[in-house]
Parts: sequence; C-alpha cells; structure tokens
Amino acid sequence: MRSLFLLLALFASNCAFGQAYNPQVQDLDVQHYRFALTFTDQNNSIEGEAQVRIRFKRSLSQFQLDLVGRNGQKGMSVGQVSLNGSKLEFKHTGEKLSINLPTPSQAGETHTFIITYAGEPADGLIIDANKYGERTFFGDNWPNRAHHWLPCVDHPSDKASVEFIVTAPIKYQVIGNGLQVEESVLLDGLNKRTHWRETVNLPTKVMVVGAAPFSVQLAGEVRGIPITSWVFSKNRDEGFLDYSLAVRVLDWFVEHIGPYPYRKLANVQSKTRYGGMENASNIFYFENSVNGKQDKEALIAHEIAHQWFGNSASEANWFHVWLSESFATYCTDLYWEHRFGHDALAERMREERQTVMRYAQRKLAPIVDTTVTDINQVLNANSYQKGAWVLHMLRQEIGDDNFREGVRTYYARYAGSNALTRDLQQVFEEVSGKSLSAFFQQWVFSPGHPELKLDWTYNASKKQVEGSITQTQAKPFTFKLEMEARNADCKGLETKTIEVGKVKETFTWPLEKAPNSVILDPGTKLLFKQN
Repeated sequence: MRSLFLLLALFASNCAFGQAYNPQVQDLDVQHYRFALTFTDQNNSIEGEAQVRIRFKRSLSQFQLDLVGRNGQKGMSVGQVSLNGSKLEFKHTGEKLSINLPTPSQAGETHTFIITYAGEPADGLIIDANKYGERTFFGDNWPNRAHHWLPCVDHPSDKASVEFIVTAPIKYQVIGNGLQVEESVLLDGLNKRTHWRETVNLPTKVMVVGAAPFSVQLAGEVRGIPITSWVFSKNRDEGFLDYSLAVRVLDWFVEHIGPYPYRKLANVQSKTRYGGMENASNIFYFENSVNGKQDKEALIAHEIAHQWFGNSASEANWFHVWLSESFATYCTDLYWEHRFGHDALAERMREERQTVMRYAQRKLAPIVDTTVTDINQVLNANSYQKGAWVLHMLRQEIGDDNFREGVRTYYARYAGSNALTRDLQQVFEEVSGKSLSAFFQQWVFSPGHPELKLDWTYNASKKQVEGSITQTQAKPFTFKLEMEARNADCKGLETKTIEVGKVKETFTWPLEKAPNSVILDPGTKLLFKQN
C-alpha cells in the first residue's frame, strides 16, 4: 500500500505478540467466507448473508466474530445466526458478535455458520461518488476495517478463501478477488448478480469487491495470468494506457521472486483512501492515478509486489508490517534499478534515506515497535523506507546472489502463510551461512541510525589522509563505511572502506595527492546522517 499523502500516519498495534487486539485467532481458524451482498442506489445500506466455515482450535461454548454494530444511523444489525438450519443465540455489542453454541465445540471440529445482517457501513465499504459524480462502491479494508461491513476474524494471521456474490443495479460492473464464475442479469431486468471466487487463502485486509460504471480491457497476459484494467468509463483511453504498465511489471516480478500467487491481476481505478491498495488479485488505485501520462509506474510496481509480500507471505501481527511494506518498497527500488540503472536506484535510496531522517526527528523508534497502542495509526517511514534500507544494507552484507536467493526462499517458504521478522532472519542466515543476529538487532529492533561527523586533514610529508569518524547519536552502531577521495573536479581518486564500531574511529589513508574532498558513502550503501 502507498499512502496518497506520502505516508503521513503512524503504524501501530497493541500487544507484544499482536493477539490482544484480536484474541479469536487463538480459538478459531476461519477456513472459508461466502459473502452474498446486495447494493442499491436507493440508499447507502447493504444487505448481507455471510457463510463462515470455522475450524475450532479448542473446546468452546461461545465464540466471537468481528462486526461493527449499529451506532446511530451507521453500523450493522444482525438479524439471525444459524447452524445446520437451527437458529443460534447471539449478542452483538460494540464491534463483537458473540455466538452461543448449542453444544461445546471440540478441537478440530469444523462448522459453517450463516449470519444475516444489514446496515450502512461507517467505514470499510466506501460508498461515494467518483470524480465524475457517478455512484460507486469500493471495499477499503486495510488495516482492520473489513469488519465494518463483513463479519470476520479481522486479523492478518487468520487467512481464508473467499467468495463474493453481489447483487447490484445493472449499470455496475463488479470486480472481486479470484475468478469470476457468474454474471447474470436477474429476471427483473434491473439488477445483476456477479460472483467472484478466490480459492487461495487471504487475510481479510485484502478481501474486497468494487462496483462502478467501469470500462474493462484485457491489457495482456504473463505466463497464463490475465491482466485487466478496470477504469471509470469517462477515463477509458487514459486508464487503459496508464494501467497497461502492469504487464511488464508483473513479468519482471514473476521472474525475480517466484510464481504469481493468484489466477488473475486486475488494476482498478477506485475511491480508496490510499494511493494504492494491494487487494489480492485486484489492486485498487486512487482515482487520479489515471491521467494518460503513464507516470505511476512506481506505484503500480509497489502494489504488484504486495501480491507476494503482504498478501501471500503476510506479517503474523501488525508490529511486523514492515515485512509487507518494506518488501514492496524495496522490490520497487529493484525494479527501478532494472528499468533505469544503478544511478536511478541510488537516487531513490537517497530520497528514502531523507524520509527516514525526517521521521526520526519526530519519533525515534525501532522498525518493530511493540510500545505503540493505537491501531488506527498504521503507516510510517520505518515500515516503508527504513525497512527498505534494511533490505538494501542486507544485500550489501551478504552479497547480491545470496540476497536474491534469500528473497525467493523466504517467499517460497511463507507463501500462503504468515511470518515474523525472526523467520526472515533465519532464511537469510541459511542462504548466506552468516549469523545476522547483530544486524537485525541493530537495524530492526533498535531505534535510530548512525549520525556521523567526519574530520580529516592531509599530511603532505607522509602523503596520507589522517582523519576520524565520530558517531554523535546516543548509542554507537557497527557498520562498514565506504569513503571516496575526490579532486577539484569532483572526480573520484580512490575509495576506502573502514570498520566503524566505536564512538570515534581514526583512520589513515595513503594518497599521493591531497584530495579536494572526502565523501562518505559514495555508493549509497549505508543508512546514516552526516552532521
């Protein structure tokens, strides 16, 4: 996901292992959702019937699903809950739907519950006019907003297959996860039924449908995967041109990460609040992403990278969201390197480094920050740009070949599943044969970054540079630092790499001629600030 306003919000969760927010994941494993929904133009209320197949992890006489209840005019009201045709007792308060079982479940048992409900969503399903004044419906679930309109276990560690059956006025085209299995005009001639089914398990954050007056085009195929563009009809020509970039992006990621995890890719102009939302197999982009200039290639790459990282290989709890966002950010950087060369990558990394520095001035925190408490603040530069820098430095630490193998191995191992940062560390240790505990502790689990002061002079009699590197931040880091001596024309005379691990490191550097300047990190390999 890319924030429309350059990631202004903050990432958060509220327990050390990510489960206090949603304890159902300790009790339940949802296997499949089947949501039958009715949209209308008469008002903003929806009607729904959810079939939820649940495997119980332990004996329970009552369990809970997440569903925002009615509060004033908005929220969902549950009409009935049933099991095998029999009505069940339930209580719906706040954001929890508590369901009583007629007899306690046993560990390993699987049951399908049917929940009928209706109401106007306060969030999650965005019902709003697009920029042309046309009424639209778009799911916008990230991070935990699915339960505003879908009864579910709204946590990334509980994955399930899903199908959506949407009844809506005939003017709407409906897009959803997976493959379309039906589109039928109903006998009244006014409404249409559209059925999408995804058999791959997904986290709820990327389970959505969208409905609008779309124009739809097959942009191309990559290794048998159809790539389509869904754009507002009045943006048809510009949208088809802009979203066609997805074909070459997807092809490159399949080649460098692994098989695409889904059976189609739809790129959709939408009303998402974000710059892009990586919904599984149907990415929603902000409506002004379409302009006919093909200038959103980086955004498209970021969201497509999420299909592997975040959607398929997902973080096990919100504290480790960098496993989604940093991978999508750095995969975009790598794609940019492929498209435009190393200098273009270096420029992106320098920009991302400045973003990290600005964020650190506001809040100095580790990437995995278990102290935050507000789930509504979900994005920050640590989760995106600093994490991307960690991957970039890890690439320098273990070498290009090991890094590529580590990325492919990590994805293959956790595709369709969930991981924590230690799982990623273990994979890279396996492929590189190196212990990376100190690296991850310093860059991921500790706050801050090196802040360096360089002092140097040239000793003409000894023909050498004599200098020191001083770390001015509170706790010293350990890292390799590359320096380059340059002449008056800013041309490189020679490079030197030193090991830095103390508050102050001194060095000597034999050089025949006095340099005009000494530049730190000429290859853009280190996350640091120079004072």
